[in-house]
Amino acid sequence: MELRDSVTKENLLRAFAGESQARNRYTFSAATAKKNNMEVLQLVFEYTAGQEKEHAEVFYDYLKKAGCANIDITAGYPVDCTEDVLELLKLATEHEMDEYESAYPAFGDQAEQEGFPAIAAAFRQIAKIEKVHADRFKRFAQLLEQGKLFVSDVDTAWICLNCGHIHNGKQAPAQCPVCKHSQGYFIRLELSPYEK
Repeated sequence: MELRDSVTKENLLRAFAGESQARNRYTFSAATAKKNNMEVLQLVFEYTAGQEKEHAEVFYDYLKKAGCANIDITAGYPVDCTEDVLELLKLATEHEMDEYESAYPAFGDQAEQEGFPAIAAAFRQIAKIEKVHADRFKRFAQLLEQGKLFVSDVDTAWICLNCGHIHNGKQAPAQCPVCKHSQGYFIRLELSPYEK
């Protein structure tokens, strides 16, 4: 079977559209977080948005290589109708879990049945990444909901994501003593993307 004659072609476009929309939703969510002085959550949303862009590119490249042109699909995509950062984190968790548990496994199975093992593998690999995204959003939602985004029960190392200053204590400083950026730039050092 040729890809351009398959259901997998439509699933690739659904996935491309979904990843593209996720990227934009997370960019919008990042702006909301910034507006609420939660720059660390802005960066979490932007970091994830960049990964969604890469997923979209994987799916789009398969369509281009197959010479697919205009493809008609019917699909539903979420609209996050809130400006509440906690709700945005919870909705992002749900969206990512849907891709991990339902959409991409089904797309991978269809691709396998139609004889496209590389595409099936891509759907399955990206599904696993979506689980990482869901776990990330859930972790930050829990910290925010518990009032522990910038507070800990034990002494903790906090890093300013703007200048790199590390503060030790039960709470991130209200303002970085080095660069004077707000508490919203602090994250637990252990959650910093490039630390151990």
